[in-house]
Amino acid sequence: MVRSLRSTLITAVATAATAGLVVTPAFAAAPAGSRIELKVLVVTDGGPATSAIAAELTSEGVPYREVDLRDAARPTIDAAFLADTVTGAGKLIDRAHYQAVVMPGPDPFGNATELAALTAYQRKFDIPQVNAYVYPGAGVGMGTPTWAGSLDGVNATLTTAGKSVFGYLNGSVPFEDNSPAVAESYGYLASPADAATTPLLTAAAPDGSAGNTLVAEYRADNRRQMSLSFVYNSAQQQFRLLAPGIVNWMTGGVHLGLSRNFLSVQVDDVFMGDARWSTTGNCTPGEDCRTGITTKDIRMSAADVSAVSSWQTSRKFTFDMVFNGNGSAEAASTAFLRLDPLTVAFVLQKGNFRWTNHTWNHEYLGCVRDTTVIPWRCSTTTSGSATWASQALITSEISKNVTWAGNALRKLPIDRTELVTGEHSGLYLLPQQPQTNPYLAPALTGQGIRWLAADNSRMPDQIQVGSALTVPRYPMTVYFNVGKRTEMADEYNWIYTSRADGGSGICEDNPATSTCIAPLNTTTGFQSYIVPLETRLALGRMLNNDPRPYYAHQGNLAEDRILLTMVDSILTRYHSLVADNAPFINPRMSAAGLELQRQNAWRAAVANGTVSGYVQDKAVHVEAPASVAVPITATTGTKRGTAAFGDAYAGLRSAWTATAANGTVDLVLP
Repeated sequence: MVRSLRSTLITAVATAATAGLVVTPAFAAAPAGSRIELKVLVVTDGGPATSAIAAELTSEGVPYREVDLRDAARPTIDAAFLADTVTGAGKLIDRAHYQAVVMPGPDPFGNATELAALTAYQRKFDIPQVNAYVYPGAGVGMGTPTWAGSLDGVNATLTTAGKSVFGYLNGSVPFEDNSPAVAESYGYLASPADAATTPLLTAAAPDGSAGNTLVAEYRADNRRQMSLSFVYNSAQQQFRLLAPGIVNWMTGGVHLGLSRNFLSVQVDDVFMGDARWSTTGNCTPGEDCRTGITTKDIRMSAADVSAVSSWQTSRKFTFDMVFNGNGSAEAASTAFLRLDPLTVAFVLQKGNFRWTNHTWNHEYLGCVRDTTVIPWRCSTTTSGSATWASQALITSEISKNVTWAGNALRKLPIDRTELVTGEHSGLYLLPQQPQTNPYLAPALTGQGIRWLAADNSRMPDQIQVGSALTVPRYPMTVYFNVGKRTEMADEYNWIYTSRADGGSGICEDNPATSTCIAPLNTTTGFQSYIVPLETRLALGRMLNNDPRPYYAHQGNLAEDRILLTMVDSILTRYHSLVADNAPFINPRMSAAGLELQRQNAWRAAVANGTVSGYVQDKAVHVEAPASVAVPITATTGTKRGTAAFGDAYAGLRSAWTATAANGTVDLVLP
């Protein structure tokens, strides 16, 4: 019976091989007893392709060493650099220093000695190689290119074998074409030279001529290589889609680090009204309008609450409602029976949303602003020191909102450790306020705040403020002062068109950071231009292991509900490209902050060399500081002790993993 089962397995493997199916190994088939370090070698020539793969390794937290071929003082790639021997259990053990190699091409050294050393190393330990950008040829198992040129707008397709490597994708990999005037992607299409090459990603040539392979696996000469025949950078959609699969292929699905796709949207100013953009004055009352220009504030209605709640259910998505209780109190003071319909609607459906404190009245909690000048400046004392919002005011703004939410008539289920201050105030704001309000930290500590929202454009790094860590947020491209599509397009035109086209000229005055566009049609421009642009940007961040949330404002869920249009487009695009085995993660602010904290702690530990790991005879051993959670990705069937390891995601198992008391993690591969 055993012989029969063995024969069946051999037949199945042979059949798969005949069909050209690539089955990614659990790990390199190194000689018994040898040890392979969980680290990647990146050999770079400074090109964008190797830089993109290095950026993906950094994003996921995969340790790697970079050797720059342009550096005259770089180490020589020889046998001693690649491997050595160590003593374990009283015997010598062969140790491979790298589990995979990333190269700019199949032979970038310019000398035969280093390539021979690398080749011998790969043969001995079965170490895979990724060629980041190649010209097709015999060295990578490809024939002469059938196409060379722009790939803008090409829709590439995963082969059956490609789906076993990139199994978290639905099958298509669209190449960006963001501007007809700019060449964005260049590459080559070629056919495999022989049966040793298995196409993973193919495409038709843009001119309609015969096309073929863009990504292939080449198994020959006792080596495994993946080659990409198009150039890319780390932000381009085609690379973002393929990046995790490239890492998983080169590591056999076993590596330090992990990746998730995140999308969260926080809705500020809930219960308040937001000032409306004036399409005639090109300004916002209370912000920058001259005297006499007024508009009607934007505020959600009870019908909006029902519509948003239903949308959430249909899209399996939850918004974070970032609320100001005084907005409700003011509305109730003039409402029939002193019941604000918006508040009543939200309370009745409070369990359908997440709730975060936005302070009682959206006060500015930094310096006291002097608005008699434009731009405003910090008011100062007679000695010239800045005048600050007091600790008592900050404390009151936090605690009063918590008390209001906890009232027996409301009982909003808030997380008291989260806080979003009005305009991210209190934190430093250049150029007017170059330091954080000194009273902010003690106020946060006194109120038990652990997670404080920050503006990612001003403060992208997580910092400590008293008891709180900041959670940088991305602004969604739906402005706070618009409720209608036409208003959004009109304000967008004002910002991004030249003076000759009726705009503000901001774009022409700041060419380093902004590009002028032709004026959008105010009726159709939001849907035809702004939504696709934001969708592309958001998708790139989702696919980059970035847990930072977005923020918008309550007025964007009123009237035309343009925020629903925007998020719906992002989710539709995501689901069209990414398979169900890699669902997007929708964390609240505290969970996003914890993810960032873990990522930063891990990257710091990797950078200072206090973490290490290796695989030996199907056993994974990791050492790290006991205070650092360890991100680990492994194949399905991996166990820690007797329990299955990790969470299923994108066809593998992965998790942030606490070390044992002695600072180690030990896993057994299937």
